[in-house]
Amino acid sequence: MSAAVDTATVLLVGNPNVGKSTLFNHVTGARQRVVNAPGTTVALTEGTWRVDGVDVTLVDLPGTYSLIARSPDEQVAADAVTQPGQDLAVVALDATALSRSLYLLGQVARAGRPIVASLTMTDLARARGLGPDTAALAAALGVPVVEVDGRTGAGTRALADAIAAALRTHPRVAGIVPRAADHELGDELTHAQELFDWIEGIADAALPVAEVRESWSDRVDKVLLNPWAGIPAFLAVIWAVFQLTTAVAAPLMDGAAALVDGPVTTATTWLLSALHAPAWLESFAVGGIVAGVGAVASFIPLMAIMFASVTVLESSGYLARVAVVADRAMRAAGLDGRAMLPLIVGFGCNVPALSATAVLPHARQRLLTGLMVPLTSCTARLTVYLLLAETFFPRHAGTVVFAMYVVSIALVVLFGLAARRTVLRDARPEPLIIVLPDYQRPHLRTLGLGVWARTVSFVRKAGSVIMVAIAVLWVLQAIPVRGGHDLADVPIEDSAYGATAMAVAPVLAPLGLDDWHIAASLVSGVAAKEVTVGALAQSYALEDPGTGSAPALEDQVRATVEASSGGEAGAAGLAFMVFVLAYLPCMATLAEQRRLYGWRWTAGAAAAQLTMAYVLATAVFQVGRLV
Repeated sequence: MSAAVDTATVLLVGNPNVGKSTLFNHVTGARQRVVNAPGTTVALTEGTWRVDGVDVTLVDLPGTYSLIARSPDEQVAADAVTQPGQDLAVVALDATALSRSLYLLGQVARAGRPIVASLTMTDLARARGLGPDTAALAAALGVPVVEVDGRTGAGTRALADAIAAALRTHPRVAGIVPRAADHELGDELTHAQELFDWIEGIADAALPVAEVRESWSDRVDKVLLNPWAGIPAFLAVIWAVFQLTTAVAAPLMDGAAALVDGPVTTATTWLLSALHAPAWLESFAVGGIVAGVGAVASFIPLMAIMFASVTVLESSGYLARVAVVADRAMRAAGLDGRAMLPLIVGFGCNVPALSATAVLPHARQRLLTGLMVPLTSCTARLTVYLLLAETFFPRHAGTVVFAMYVVSIALVVLFGLAARRTVLRDARPEPLIIVLPDYQRPHLRTLGLGVWARTVSFVRKAGSVIMVAIAVLWVLQAIPVRGGHDLADVPIEDSAYGATAMAVAPVLAPLGLDDWHIAASLVSGVAAKEVTVGALAQSYALEDPGTGSAPALEDQVRATVEASSGGEAGAAGLAFMVFVLAYLPCMATLAEQRRLYGWRWTAGAAAAQLTMAYVLATAVFQVGRLV
């Protein structure tokens, strides 16, 4: 028996959809953080659990069916199990598919890990007539087996006691001989029959001999997996998610922004005035820091709603059905049906769509989908389309706006195909092999804890990037480069921001958009796409178009583009819209990409997208002027 310990690292291992992440969220609560496995883009969640006086670091590994790794996610799980530094593995066993779960447990035992087993889904298994005998299972395995329900917390106290005891006794699975530490698990297939024989013996000892009964999930699936009913149901679910990320989130976002723009801004201004702070400092505090806080705060409701929506779909079991229904359509882009959800959400907002890629099982699939998401035309771009369509194509504005969404879909597919044939060759489409878990009711407490952890991670990582970007934009607008103006009291054309726009403008000549007003709006659009129209108005010294000055703005923009395009305003206007669709995503999207995939992939994707946008917009103008 080992001496008592104060800290320990425990791995939480299990198949996908076995309930281990629900258990993790329940026992760790808000004491968790999202990290990337070293050298990968695979996200891991670590949490702290106080177990009988021991501070346990619980690591929720990616769901996997085997330690024979076929994807980066499975490789991370295999490496964590086989490498030293972990004290114990808690293996989650699905009572509705015990044999499949025992295969993974046997592999973990072969790696030499002490094990405690948590038995989940017992209520569903008993409803099917498949409920295992927990005591017999524990006796056959030779390690503790604890029935748990992560949604309600039932059994977690007993699991904590079993872990505390196991950290002292290091229980090993009976009938499995650990292999040498330097032995590769990649040759597991040569030992497969031995493992299957062991599983058969355990199942005979623990499972009842009974006729399997048809469950409620089976009856529902006869409808939802039928294409005639399943596709309309899928579209209804996607519509509901889209509504949540647009109509429902919008007033909450406006409220969060209004709180910052109103009381917070007023209080900041009053405090700095009372302290007799210089005008430039007050301007920076309000226009830089507070504006950055407001931008981040406005995204919090949207992200929380998106995280909650995805978690409900996943934990209820419906997301697996979405993958089956949408699989055929997604194969053209080298993905499976699970990628449909984030791409659809992207037409509402790209930021939560990136977060929704977490539903995909493999890191390379998440990365490929995440690179495609910024080409989905979010609602923020719609304001720009409407202004430009009414300006250049007033008789066909609706048709032109619709065409932009068609172009967006085409670019998503083409960009995905190009990426899969170049930098992401290893993201090959595979047959969709997915286990359909029984439908379950998500538990509110567990749902809330999961949403909280993900939202906090977004604010900490992506929020800091957004705030810095907005502060830099303020600095550029506040610094005079000509005209002898005071700091933070500069006409836009005489600021560093205006000078930057004038320097960029000649690059837009092949697009027919060689004008600093246009360039300034595009530079501002990197901060947020909806800022593009406001930046145009600001560059012409007009009020916000929403106050009724939009016709004047339309006239100004048309006159500018007529001059810059040599009289081919229609072709240049269309090139403008294509460029807005495809060029750099907004700063919040870039920040979320960086959080999920790192700077290298974010910068590379942004450069590729900007190049594609420039080439396409140039082609549109050069061909359009000849038509």
